[in-house]
Amino acid sequence: MAEGKAAHGWAARDASGHLSPFNFSRRVPRDGDVTIKVLFCGLCYTDLHVIKNEWGNAMYPLVPGHEIVGVVTGVGPGVTKFKAGDTVGVGYFVDSCRSCESCGKGYESYCPQLVQTSNGVDLLDGATTQGGFSDVLVVSQHYVVRVPESLPPDGAAPLLCAGITVFSPMVQYGLNAPGKHLGVVGLGGLGHLGVKFGKAFGMTVTVISTSPSKREEALDRLGADAFLVSSDPEQIKAAASTMDGIIDTVSAEHPVAALLELLKPMGQMVVVGLPAKPLEVPAFSLVGGGKRVAGSGGGGIGECQAMLDFAAEHRIAADVEVVGMDYVNTAIQRLERNDVRYRFVVDVAGSKLGGAA
Repeated sequence: MAEGKAAHGWAARDASGHLSPFNFSRRVPRDGDVTIKVLFCGLCYTDLHVIKNEWGNAMYPLVPGHEIVGVVTGVGPGVTKFKAGDTVGVGYFVDSCRSCESCGKGYESYCPQLVQTSNGVDLLDGATTQGGFSDVLVVSQHYVVRVPESLPPDGAAPLLCAGITVFSPMVQYGLNAPGKHLGVVGLGGLGHLGVKFGKAFGMTVTVISTSPSKREEALDRLGADAFLVSSDPEQIKAAASTMDGIIDTVSAEHPVAALLELLKPMGQMVVVGLPAKPLEVPAFSLVGGGKRVAGSGGGGIGECQAMLDFAAEHRIAADVEVVGMDYVNTAIQRLERNDVRYRFVVDVAGSKLGGAA
């Protein structure tokens, strides 16, 4: 059997989550495949869950990374969307069944056979997919998006996961209308982009956080209109029934009854964070004001392209700390402590990746 292009990356070998050099081969390009030189790849909290096997599904050795910006270096037969030299992005999935209702409607992220960019299983050959903490990627053109030239490639990388995760539900649930009031819970990788998109849509944006120390950052640097400390009952009471919608980005355990209090009657809260423990949602908090709680998991390819085009038009990029691959294990430790503003991005092309097989 023919081997594909040699690839050099960093992989976890066990549940310690420690990454070290790893050599492997990408698949032989198929019809419709695009070969991409990886420039930058963001570090998402999901990567931490997966490399440490916290969800019980890790397949080692495991190359993480699903917020990828790179340059097309080759195209296979049948490729019509891209050419060599194009700057492109790949998010958290690289294939889907292409025949289910979700795929047909452009909601590929909800396909039951979704193939994740890292730690997924290829639908054709059963191989484990390896992510963007590597120098080369081979992906079907249908799961690649174009990165507008005006976006900085390092700041664009987190848009491929964090960005679409907040943008998609804002559009789906009408939380993108000028003059509406949006609450953003949590000011991390997702939350800071929620603020930026909300302001670009012309909304009034309030950041809701447990950390009073983030007030200045939210108001002065990110341009939020107001800041609420979620653990302060007086602040919650004063802002009750003022918000049209809330995007909850928090993945730590947290109470939601107080958040629902902030919604206007018929208001909408969308959960995009993934706390390990179930959320406690008092029925009266919903029924009393006709309030709604929904979940949202990323977005489809068309939505992702629309998000990137909107970001370029409004000069929106993630606030990032760019690091070399040799720093990635320290970055993982810092991310666990929430010690980053607001996303680590690995300079893959600028790092030495060679090493052990």
